[in-house]
Amino acid sequence: MDQITFLKMHGLGNDFVVLDTRGRDAVTTPALARALGDRHRGVGFDQLAEIRDADDHDYALEFWNTDGSRAGACGNASRCVAALMLDGRDRVRFKTDRGTLVAERAGDLVAVNMGHPQLDWAEIPLARAVDTAHLPLDGDPVAVGMGNPHCVFFVPDAEGVALTALGPRIEHDPLFPQRTNVEFASLLAPDHLRMRVWERGAGVTLACGSGTCATAVAAHLRGLTGRRVTVDVDGGRLDIDWRDDGVWMTGPVAKVFEGTLSPEWLRAV
Repeated sequence: MDQITFLKMHGLGNDFVVLDTRGRDAVTTPALARALGDRHRGVGFDQLAEIRDADDHDYALEFWNTDGSRAGACGNASRCVAALMLDGRDRVRFKTDRGTLVAERAGDLVAVNMGHPQLDWAEIPLARAVDTAHLPLDGDPVAVGMGNPHCVFFVPDAEGVALTALGPRIEHDPLFPQRTNVEFASLLAPDHLRMRVWERGAGVTLACGSGTCATAVAAHLRGLTGRRVTVDVDGGRLDIDWRDDGVWMTGPVAKVFEGTLSPEWLRAV
């Protein structure tokens, strides 16, 4: 690894390093992800997305967390990369650990179909068979899988939740064998939610695409909203539409800068 170029992008402040390694070997390792994710000694990100070649798809995406673990899905990173790949096209199909996803332009925004939610305890996955709509945890949360596990709490005031105290405790609860993302949401209107999130392997983030989708699904299952809802997160606003073909998420993306990692820095990783 003599040289690696990258893009820094974000969706609603949910920020990413994007590596394009099509046509060559993949470069991301747990050590590289941890080093790049360091906001003081690296570049800093909530997740890293590596673009790979894929047969019968426009491309493939692999996601990594700041702690060096793999992320099965990342909605806002998917939208950010799609914004690059949609140049001159109306739609792209890409491969992830979640399966085949589709993204489209929506005016100045980007929409991605995050697929059907996983609602069975074994698919999410949970450690044992329980009612996923009413988990046996304090606060009566809902479990939803979106290619990664989510635990959604409905509270009177999402902004008053102590995320840094509750988030890691729930993330590592024995009920979640692969750990979990944790969302706290409050109902503003029958089509409007306020949500804050603790992401597994990353901590508090300004937005979480898959978490926003999971929260919208959970709200509809609880009878709080319809299948189409606007969700305000710390970094802005996403529109979620749970259609027959999957959960569509629409919102803005931004390209911040591109750079090259120095050989000296890479040798130290």
